[in-house]
Amino acid sequence: MNAVDVRGLSRSFDGREILRGVTFSVAHGEIFGYLGPNGAGKTTTIRILLGLLTPGAGECRVLGRDLALDDAARAKVGVLFENNGLADRLSAADNLAYYAGLYDLDDPRDRIDELLALVDLEDRRNDPVGTFSTGMKRRLGIARAILHRPEVVFLDEPSSGLDPGAQRMVRDLIVDLSRREEMTVFLNSHHLDEVQRICSTVAILAGGRIRAFDSVKNLTAASGRPEMTVVLADPGDRARARETAMALPYVSGCEEDGEVLRCTLTDPGVIPDLIAALAAAGFRLLEVRRSSRSLEEIYLENVGQSEGGS
Repeated sequence: MNAVDVRGLSRSFDGREILRGVTFSVAHGEIFGYLGPNGAGKTTTIRILLGLLTPGAGECRVLGRDLALDDAARAKVGVLFENNGLADRLSAADNLAYYAGLYDLDDPRDRIDELLALVDLEDRRNDPVGTFSTGMKRRLGIARAILHRPEVVFLDEPSSGLDPGAQRMVRDLIVDLSRREEMTVFLNSHHLDEVQRICSTVAILAGGRIRAFDSVKNLTAASGRPEMTVVLADPGDRARARETAMALPYVSGCEEDGEVLRCTLTDPGVIPDLIAALAAAGFRLLEVRRSSRSLEEIYLENVGQSEGGS
């Protein structure tokens, strides 16, 4: 059983179809990235998963249960929307104590101390939250979301509006809580670099449909066949090196791309053979590396396809 299962999910508002047959799953213990442009339906998906909205069609399960119908399962889930859900007039500790009462936690003092240390707010525990920076509020909001040790936590744009330093602190916190708290993290984010750094699997939502769903490793691989970038010490040798590479039986393609060659191989096991063949032909190699694409390239490609047609 997966931590999250979405099958054929559709939802419309005022006659406009926001989600169309959305299907994906999230394994237990992973950090999952849910990507898409503004208005794509990411927050709508989360609200349906949480039982706050009803689907038009399809089904959603969290921990194998429909959260709209199962209070016990809902108690195993944490959530942080863009609003941190904090009272500005209360201190950090009192905010957590308030939510501990809602979660009916017995003697939560140790847990509050533990979380304030985790989010690096121990020295501000008695200060009103209204005096906190946006980044401090976001970290305390994450602490609130995991106060009751949920098995799954949904984080909706946790880095939104933060400066780069605060973004990094939140990113490190997400990784830390995933490891230390052993929970599944469902991360809805615009920050593609952040997602590529910390997520194991991503889904890209655009035009109401899932345009890509796979591990970050698989998505960022250049293609099904290994593609190598070859940098020569003498750029003037590119044309001759290309001819040499194309004559090799395990090279299915080789093109000049600016100052480098990009060679497509039939099998990753022949990479050392390519290097040896080029060196034996007298070419001095500065660098040979396996090509990959950034998550940003993949995202823009898929979002562009959705805008070009459904």
